Amino acid sequence: MPEGPSIVLLREAAARFKGKTVRGVSGNSTLDLACLEGRRVRAVRSWGKHFLLEFSHVSLRIHLMMFGSWRIDERKETPARVSLRFDNGELNFYTCSVKLIDQPLDEVYDWRTDVMSDLWDPRLARRRLKSMPDVLVCDALLDQTLFSGVGNIIKNEVLFRIRVHPANPVGDLPPRKLADLVKQAREYSFDFLRWKRGFELKKHWQVHTRRTCPRCGGPVSKVYMGTTHRRTFFCPVCQVDYRAGTPRPPAKKRTLARGPVQRGGVRPVR
Repeated sequence: MPEGPSIVLLREAAARFKGKTVRGVSGNSTLDLACLEGRRVRAVRSWGKHFLLEFSHVSLRIHLMMFGSWRIDERKETPARVSLRFDNGELNFYTCSVKLIDQPLDEVYDWRTDVMSDLWDPRLARRRLKSMPDVLVCDALLDQTLFSGVGNIIKNEVLFRIRVHPANPVGDLPPRKLADLVKQAREYSFDFLRWKRGFELKKHWQVHTRRTCPRCGGPVSKVYMGTTHRRTFFCPVCQVDYRAGTPRPPAKKRTLARGPVQRGGVRPVR
């Protein structure tokens, strides 16, 4: 699923259509999008994983879901879900969710929760986290009302970066780690954007899809974890489990592999 930084790249690429008029609409969407024809794009925006084209009385929302994609001035062999033609080019979306929003976007979206937004409010995120002490940190990071734009890759990498086990309940984290969680949710997202723009994202992954921990050399665990049952990669040695009481210092080298964690909503991969 494209995460927030990837949608920012889409927003930047589509910025050329701001101020342009839709000359034609096509695609296999079940929505009647004929109302967009003849309308001028007032703004090209994004919120988390949502791409937004704002018109005078309506906005088009595109969510690329798990396997969606987009093309500008080119088409895939498969039919487009939505195709918008302008005087200066064409914007095509595939395998996506499409919605028309007839309310002002500033009333629909809280821009303070978007980790890529200039209006991002870390204090708000921290207050909301403190109100959900029983939620696992792996679920909290994927909560779009808290960290809009954070997806599974960012979740795994942030927790590895701050050395926190993904099965920790939010309420068990020390205050310093809670602050680190909020800070790195944004900082790693901008690192992601920079690496994605340079076509080098995967080479910077420390734990996501990896087999060996770059810190201790031990095996990386892979489980489906939390209420979302999303694929989670973590080092059971370097990432501290605060549920067990006094945190263990990170080991320099791991010699024996441990099985997947079974507590706190963790379901092992079969």
